[in-house]
Amino acid sequence: MCGITGWLDFRRDLRAQTPTLDRMTASLASRGPDGCGTWTAPHVALGHRRLAVMDPQGGAQPMTARRSPDGEPVVLIYNGEIYNTPELRARLTARGHLFATRCDTEVVLRAYLEWGADCAERLNGIFAFAVWDGDRETLTLVRDRLGVKPLYVHAYPGGLLFGSEPKAILAHPLFSPVLEAERLPVVLNPRLKEPGGSVLRGLREVSPASTLVADRSGTYEFPYWRLVSRPHTDDWDTTVATVRGLLEDIVLRQLVADVPLCSLLSGGLDSSALSALAAARTGRPLTTFAVDFSEADRHFHSTALRPDRDAPYAREAARHLGTRHTEVVLDSAAVAAGTAEALRARDLPSLGQFDSSMLQLFSAVRRTSTVALSGEGADEVFGGYPWFHTPSLVGADTYPWLGEGPRLVECLAPDVLERVRPEEQERDGYAALLARVPRLEGESGLQARMREVLYLSLQGPLHLLLDRTDRMSMAVGLEVRVPFCDHRLVEYLWNVPWSMKCADGREKSLLRAAVADLLPPGLLNRRKSAYPATHAPDYTERVVAGVLRLLDDSDSPLRELLDADRVRKFAEGAGVSVAWANTAHLLTPLLETDAWLRAYNVRIV
Repeated sequence: MCGITGWLDFRRDLRAQTPTLDRMTASLASRGPDGCGTWTAPHVALGHRRLAVMDPQGGAQPMTARRSPDGEPVVLIYNGEIYNTPELRARLTARGHLFATRCDTEVVLRAYLEWGADCAERLNGIFAFAVWDGDRETLTLVRDRLGVKPLYVHAYPGGLLFGSEPKAILAHPLFSPVLEAERLPVVLNPRLKEPGGSVLRGLREVSPASTLVADRSGTYEFPYWRLVSRPHTDDWDTTVATVRGLLEDIVLRQLVADVPLCSLLSGGLDSSALSALAAARTGRPLTTFAVDFSEADRHFHSTALRPDRDAPYAREAARHLGTRHTEVVLDSAAVAAGTAEALRARDLPSLGQFDSSMLQLFSAVRRTSTVALSGEGADEVFGGYPWFHTPSLVGADTYPWLGEGPRLVECLAPDVLERVRPEEQERDGYAALLARVPRLEGESGLQARMREVLYLSLQGPLHLLLDRTDRMSMAVGLEVRVPFCDHRLVEYLWNVPWSMKCADGREKSLLRAAVADLLPPGLLNRRKSAYPATHAPDYTERVVAGVLRLLDDSDSPLRELLDADRVRKFAEGAGVSVAWANTAHLLTPLLETDAWLRAYNVRIV
């Protein structure tokens, strides 16, 4: 993985703007500790930071080529991994292309030369890249189908800024961070963010599965892939075998690396299945990692989302698979202290302990591994979350993951609520996403509703988790691959009926059947348990105390936007379980939003 950034402007000569380009590129140094490169022309400036995973000696970027000896340069900067590189290389070679490296970067560049922007349709992988085509004077930005790799843009009259992270655009003097108050509901609950949206004015993402083209006439964006609904004609045995075959091929492709590779192993069904498939292919003991908290023995308590601890199951899985296993044990004080670093990694309000602990886990992983496999995405494509299996949430006329407990947006001051109208925003955003669901003609009732719930879950929740994983991993120069987000698997599962996905009355029945021979019953039948959280009382106390201090801090940029009495009522119940978390988890965004507004000098309008 890498970091990319750039600047397009048809009204000025950018060859004199190298100091600005250097700042933009340097802001992404953690994403690419192994190399740095820039390239400028009269109207475009490109920057790249490299994390070398394939062909470390080759593949330096920006990478250039020409269609003919007297043609203008075609220049690529690329972040990602292409898993069908061998097939593409063979096909392009047959069409007369010559290769000087073993890396997938050159394959992407040659694919663009052969097929133009349509090359994205032929790529299997996770990627975000930019191509400056000097012959056509166009800048093409492309993002992978599920949005695993981020790509932010800021368009202005006559120009465009882009980067793998907001920090690259924030490093440019043309962009200033402004938060419109109407975006506060999304700031406080990022699962509400629409695809391609952002919370800062003038900043957005290239949408997943989309291509953005900028030229002298302006910019336009179009999708190159979308889910298609069609009848599922495979019987149960064929469906199980197909899923198993897809998973085996996906994992095999994603094990390719010229650097140390490991697997994140929580002991849940998803990570255990991936680790089992990987262990069978590596030819040597697989390295695995899990995270736990030092206070868990004393303070862990079961919740609907975290019914049990990961550690015992992760150890069982490691023993069963014969892996070289490491438990990364964190304490709540270190996690609390790490939230500021996590915020800097995200450039947005962090998820508090969840971002901080993941960042510290990845930092430990990076000491011995450069690539890690993750089970992220399995719950969205196989239907693993509790909201898939709670009738009241499935039937609710809103996002099913919002639950039935209090919502933090209720803590906004009455005048702010009147202006922001969060209920209307929620209703409109929900309706807009429902309108995009690819329907199956003749489908109705529960099957039709579950197709909607699955589609919704592939938006807000999945995008939030993928964004977190990318930002926390790349902050330490770790590449995390997500096999369950392979588009071939997603396409197939999209049309598998809900009755098959929960055939035995439990979550992820289909996945369990597909890997039944790989895992012992204790792991195979473990209930869904989310990423670990600390339950230490001192962490809850820190959150509550921090929120109460915020209410008394006249310098807080957030204070005047809050209903202090409402916030205090939330704080009084901080130890009481609400929905799938506790009120301390719900209050954390207030602290993180306040810290973000201060650290980034965000102006609220």
